[in-house]
Amino acid sequence: MSLTFHWFLPTNGDSRHVVGGGHGTPATAAGRDRPPTVAYLSQIARAAEDLGFVGALTPTGAWCEDAWLTTAMVSQQSERLKFLVAFRPGFVSPTLAAQMASTFQRQTGGRLLLNVVTGGESHEQRAYGDFLDKDARYRRTGEFLQIVRELWEGKTVDLAGEHLQVEDARLARVPDPVPEVYFGGSSPVAGEVAARYVDVYLTWGEPPAQVAEKIAWIRGLAAKQGRTLRFGIRLHVITRDTSEQAWAEAHRLLDGFDPETVKSVQAGLARSESEGQQRMLALHGGGRDGLEIHPNLWAGIGLVRGGAGTALVGSHEEVAERIAEYHRLGIDEFVLSGYPHLEEAYWFGEGVLPRLAAQGLWQHPFAKPAAPAAQVPFAS
Repeated sequence: MSLTFHWFLPTNGDSRHVVGGGHGTPATAAGRDRPPTVAYLSQIARAAEDLGFVGALTPTGAWCEDAWLTTAMVSQQSERLKFLVAFRPGFVSPTLAAQMASTFQRQTGGRLLLNVVTGGESHEQRAYGDFLDKDARYRRTGEFLQIVRELWEGKTVDLAGEHLQVEDARLARVPDPVPEVYFGGSSPVAGEVAARYVDVYLTWGEPPAQVAEKIAWIRGLAAKQGRTLRFGIRLHVITRDTSEQAWAEAHRLLDGFDPETVKSVQAGLARSESEGQQRMLALHGGGRDGLEIHPNLWAGIGLVRGGAGTALVGSHEEVAERIAEYHRLGIDEFVLSGYPHLEEAYWFGEGVLPRLAAQGLWQHPFAKPAAPAAQVPFAS
């Protein structure tokens, strides 16, 4: 099976420096270097699909542009790239969300993937009118996905749940194909939701041993439900022709971190209720030393950015080796990003993907089959 790679649309802005934000922290000033216009995001989308990325993740939250609206516009400027749209179940009714997804599929030719984000920060959720606590939000997500999945199957749904209630809900037109559901979470209740309802479980870029533990945990929960999931990982990448060049770029980014910004971001992230975010913080401890936490796995991004805070750093060969290492654990999908996103897509797409193809681990999803050789008639 060919590995699947997705890229990232920086709807919080882009830069040659790290753009922070997420998990209740605002986007940093670097995001103004390249504003997230439809024109610029479309450049990234077209580059990604040409290079062989299957989809592109768009984040959700107060720190970035709305994912649904942005991807709907960018989809009209691209041809094949799918959009891994992050959305929060508590903000939209399940029937409306199922209808929106169905419409998106028809209008884009089936290019929607859904990244369900339950929301790990109560103070940010309250700004949107959501006052449930964290565990209750996950239980609501389970009810939400139950309703949406049944609607996508063409069923008429009646549900009086703990948090959601629908009566005689149905779709006039079901999506074709049904969008795949991506989801991440490190708490026990998150694992239960993943096991029951999602297609792809996503983890942030922790060292391989920790990733292996997560995969075993979710596999066990899914097996109890009679289900089998795929697994993906969310990472940044800094890949160059040589290891020295890649680490020089990582150090350049680190040198651009203003100490006061690091202090402010870390203070904000320390309040996070997300177990995944706390695991990210533990990888670097808020300091600048010892940031290579596994060969070619660098935790520096997490000093100024919430959520995914680690990067694969190294030569194209080294980064390909680390990807193969994660794949041996059971990771089949990689959701990647890099600063700036346009240029870094080319570094990875032209440097790493051909090496993975040579190992038989990847093939271009949009490559046209070679034309058969022309038949030359024999002379009579």
